[in-house]
Amino acid sequence: MNWSERTVLITGASSGIGEALAVEFGRRGASVGLLARREEVLREVAGKVEAAGGRALVVAVDVRDAGEVKAAVGKVSARFGRVDVLVANAGKGEITLAREFDIEVVTEVLSVNLLGAMNSVAAVLPEMLARGAGQIVGISSLAAFRGFPGSGAYCASKAALSTFFESLRVELRPRNIYVTTIHPGFIDTPMTRGRNQKMPFLLDAERAAQLMLGAIEARRRTYAFPWQLATIARVGRWLPAALYDRMLANATLRE
Repeated sequence: MNWSERTVLITGASSGIGEALAVEFGRRGASVGLLARREEVLREVAGKVEAAGGRALVVAVDVRDAGEVKAAVGKVSARFGRVDVLVANAGKGEITLAREFDIEVVTEVLSVNLLGAMNSVAAVLPEMLARGAGQIVGISSLAAFRGFPGSGAYCASKAALSTFFESLRVELRPRNIYVTTIHPGFIDTPMTRGRNQKMPFLLDAERAAQLMLGAIEARRRTYAFPWQLATIARVGRWLPAALYDRMLANATLRE
C-alpha cells in the first residue's frame, strides 16, 4: 500500500499506541493528522512523524466534543485533501472497583472510549460515503471479550465499541468503506504502567504498532493480538458463568 498518497487521522495521538502508530505511518510516508488534548505533546509527536519521513498536522481537540472533532477533521482535510483512514484510538483506562463505584469516573471512561470514537466516525464518514472509499479503524481491547473485575467501565466501553464497529463493518463494506476492529492485549504504555496486576505477553508500543499497521493494510475485519493472550481470551468467552466466576474470584484489580 502506497501510504505516501494517503492521509491518516489518529485520535489519542499524544502517547502510547497513538504515538507509536503515528510514527509508524510517518515512516511509511503517510500524511498524519494528530488529534489529542495536549497540543505541546502533540507537537513533539509531529516532530517524530516528520523525522521518520511523513507529514503531520497537530490539532488539539477533546474527542468528547463532537463539534471540536468535526472542525479538526475539516482542518486535516483542508491541509492534506481528505482523510483516507481514521484510527479511533483515544482511550482512557481507570480501575472502577464496585465497592468504590464513582459514576463520574465511569461516565468519563465511557465518554472518551465510546462516544469519542463515535464522534470521530461521525466527522469522517460523510466524506468517505460521498467518495465511496475509506477505512475506519477502532482500537478496542481483549477486555471487550468478557468482564474483568475492577475494570467494569473499561470492559463495557470496549465491548460496546467492538459491537458498534461490527455494525458499521457490515453496513459499510458494500459502500467500499472498510472497517477494522483491533483488540490488543497488554501494551507497555502510560495507561498500563503502574498497574498492580500481572500483564502476560506484554508488548512494547512500537511492536504493537507494527502489528496493527499490518492488519490495517490487509483491511482485516478484526485483529486480536498477541495470539497467545487472544487465544486465552477467546476461550474465556465460552466458559460457563459459574466457572468464570470461580476463576476470577481473586483477580480484582487494586490501585
